[in-house]
Amino acid sequence: MQDQERNESTETEGAAAAADAVMDQSAHEGTNDTVSLRGELAAARDRALRAQAELENSRRRMRKEMEDERRYAQLPLLGDLLPVIDNVQRAIQAAEKSPEAGGLLAGFKMVAQQLEGVLSRHHCTRIDALHKPFDPHLHAAILQQPSNEYPPNTVVHVAQDGYQLHDRVLRPAQVIVSTSAADSDGKRAET
Repeated sequence: MQDQERNESTETEGAAAAADAVMDQSAHEGTNDTVSLRGELAAARDRALRAQAELENSRRRMRKEMEDERRYAQLPLLGDLLPVIDNVQRAIQAAEKSPEAGGLLAGFKMVAQQLEGVLSRHHCTRIDALHKPFDPHLHAAILQQPSNEYPPNTVVHVAQDGYQLHDRVLRPAQVIVSTSAADSDGKRAET
């Protein structure tokens, strides 16, 4: 009987040890599962945050594009009006040279003022270029002219007015830019 009790005791101890081993293994596997689940959860959170950030960036970009589109929607129309304004200015210059064109001159000046008013109401302004430093973003140089009166790279004459809509150049001003008189003398001497 003692042998039987010893066998049963040994079997019980073996079963208990096996059960402990199974428990340890399942606890270890549970830990591995928990670790892998936590990793997957962290990755899913990261993907969700990135998707949310991308969506917000996309919304912000779309909002800015829509604002710019509204802000500059008049660009083509205003661009088509600029040659008309140029022709009105030419007519005023021609009428000023003719003494008989007094009434015509007054009419053209009134039309020019109305056109300028319409442009300014729509945030289209003339680029002030005369006697300003040359700026390639606002001006298109058509000639260089030696000058003792103005420093180099100064606009000395505006051949055609430029305009901008808000902060965007609609048409650059065509200008004549000064150079130093000494540079032009040196160039003439070299040739």
